[in-house]
Amino acid sequence: MRIAIASGKGGTGKTTVAIHLYQYLSKLLDDQIQLIDCDVEEPNDLLFIPDAVNIYENTVFTMVPEIDTAQCTFCKKCSDWCEFNAITLVKNLEFAEINKDLCHSCGACSLACEFGAIREYKNPIGTISGYKTTFGTGITEGRLRIGSSMQTSLIRELKKQTASNTVLQILDAPPGTSCPVVETVSGAAYVILVTEPTPFGLYDLKLTVDLLNNLKIPFGVIVNKAGLGNNAVYAYLAANNIELIGEIPFSKEYAESYSKGALLNNVPEELENIYLKTAERLLEVTGIKK
Repeated sequence: MRIAIASGKGGTGKTTVAIHLYQYLSKLLDDQIQLIDCDVEEPNDLLFIPDAVNIYENTVFTMVPEIDTAQCTFCKKCSDWCEFNAITLVKNLEFAEINKDLCHSCGACSLACEFGAIREYKNPIGTISGYKTTFGTGITEGRLRIGSSMQTSLIRELKKQTASNTVLQILDAPPGTSCPVVETVSGAAYVILVTEPTPFGLYDLKLTVDLLNNLKIPFGVIVNKAGLGNNAVYAYLAANNIELIGEIPFSKEYAESYSKGALLNNVPEELENIYLKTAERLLEVTGIKK
């Protein structure tokens, strides 16, 4: 089973929640749990687990077409078929180019070309790495190549490579509500939305709630930095019958631990109890047996 941790905006504590749930759920599930960092533009789960050991790294490629101008008739059928405006053709100059950063490797142009002028080559878009940890079955992260815009393709391959018989997989999603988030949460049995009790937190929470309602994926909410801001988030949850799975109180000392990458060290007893209860509630709502 896969559970995704998402948030409408960055900085709400999504990674904090993912890391702690990975730790506490591993205790409840006899380590049969895996953490997958799908925030491929800025994967940072490993920063908080310094004893993780790298066990493999795979380069991920997409197939990108290129045009042989000697064979091309510049009929522009390929560019007409391209939905991503990745193909530029100028007949008088005999110029033909495919922008690899816009190309989605759909193969439409190759199918459209009747003159054998298009062939494909491998284009690296990033890496997928696996790490062994002292609890759980390990962490897998995707890391996008600098300059690449193929986040969704890398996340799709990351999910494909991590398909396993592990009892539970936690997917740490990118922030926001764009295509990479949609790809991450697709197929998840449940999504935890992490928000904060601020106007920005509430605004972006509403966007993410609308997204998950459209995708018909069940979800609940964790309020991080509880005690700050106002009660508008709680009023919204109550008005829309959205379950509040847990609250994490704001703590300056906890924030300092985060800044040092020491989230799992010296966790206050109050927070330990909150995360443990949250983990147990998560198993209840998803039907996972201990």
